[in-house]
Amino acid sequence: MSTETTTMPKQTPLHGEHAILGANFTDFGGWDMPLKYGSELAEHQAVREAAGLFDLSHMGEVRVEGPDAATFLNTALAGNLAVMKVGKAKYSVICNAEGGIIDDLITYRRAEDRFLVVPNAGNAPVVAAALAERAAGFDVTVTDVSADTALVAVQGPTAESILLGLVSAEDAGTVTGMKYYAADEVTVAGIDVLLARTGYTGEDGFELYIPNADAVALWKALLEAGSGRGLIPAGLASRDSLRLEAGMPLYGNELTLETTPFDAGLGPIVSFKKEEDFVGRSALEAKKAEGPARKLVGLKGLGRRAGRSHYAVLKDGNVVGEVTSGQPSPTLGYPIALAYVDVALTEVGTALDVDLRGKPQPFEVVDLPFYSRNK
Repeated sequence: MSTETTTMPKQTPLHGEHAILGANFTDFGGWDMPLKYGSELAEHQAVREAAGLFDLSHMGEVRVEGPDAATFLNTALAGNLAVMKVGKAKYSVICNAEGGIIDDLITYRRAEDRFLVVPNAGNAPVVAAALAERAAGFDVTVTDVSADTALVAVQGPTAESILLGLVSAEDAGTVTGMKYYAADEVTVAGIDVLLARTGYTGEDGFELYIPNADAVALWKALLEAGSGRGLIPAGLASRDSLRLEAGMPLYGNELTLETTPFDAGLGPIVSFKKEEDFVGRSALEAKKAEGPARKLVGLKGLGRRAGRSHYAVLKDGNVVGEVTSGQPSPTLGYPIALAYVDVALTEVGTALDVDLRGKPQPFEVVDLPFYSRNK
């Protein structure tokens, strides 16, 4: 008799709503998440042209509070969080002592001594544990509230107008005046939320943090408010194609413990100007000085076939890199990919091939992002 136990994927507070909507589910980071509800292409297009509603309740949330909160985060993360103003957000990474990326995350400053750190779903327990361990000696409290917190996102050109239909006149000014990578507390459909103008799609949009108990009511209210503005529920498949077009890295693909911020083109978010000796600082200083052997680049397919994760990148038949993410771009109409390539071959316009199961196909290095709503 087998003694193996099967761990069932966790479910978000909105799992029942997704089932009612006919979602196809997939295991993502240990969570049973909607992959798509109908056509992932239709969901992708809705976000580019109108709006999509995403359940992101699998993401982590870690509160960092106390007199030393800012100084502590400057020792725990690679970025300079202490200079961030209240009400703003900052993208950063948490590294190990060797400079490898444990996770990329967003941190919101809610008050002078209060922050909210949002790691990726699969890494949330690891990040929460690392922050708790690194908090030793600081006057700070680290609290993992992931299990109690739900998160939904409205992404797309009509996202703002959808929210305006659900807030008071007073909060309407907060919504319209909110800048990118900012957050504030508002009431949406009678529910108190932390509203952030952030996202992972390359479009304008908002992410709404609420207690689990409010998730279903908020989800239904947003669906109803958006029904006349082109909003549809969207799953992980469209989220992935949207973020790839926007040139945004995905942990486990572009970012791993074996990659440093300099490999991934994230050097600017590492702060060597701050005084704190953050974890991985000395290793990253050495990495910056020597330069990476391979760098992350964008590749545009010149044919019709797409490269996929782990496909080899070739130059004159020799392996010079590896694709980390790739698929046909629904918006642009040609294959796109992110890949780590030998640094000597990363200039825009460089001709390369991707080995598509024994058949080299032509690609060229292009600027990132592939798609920008401002272009």
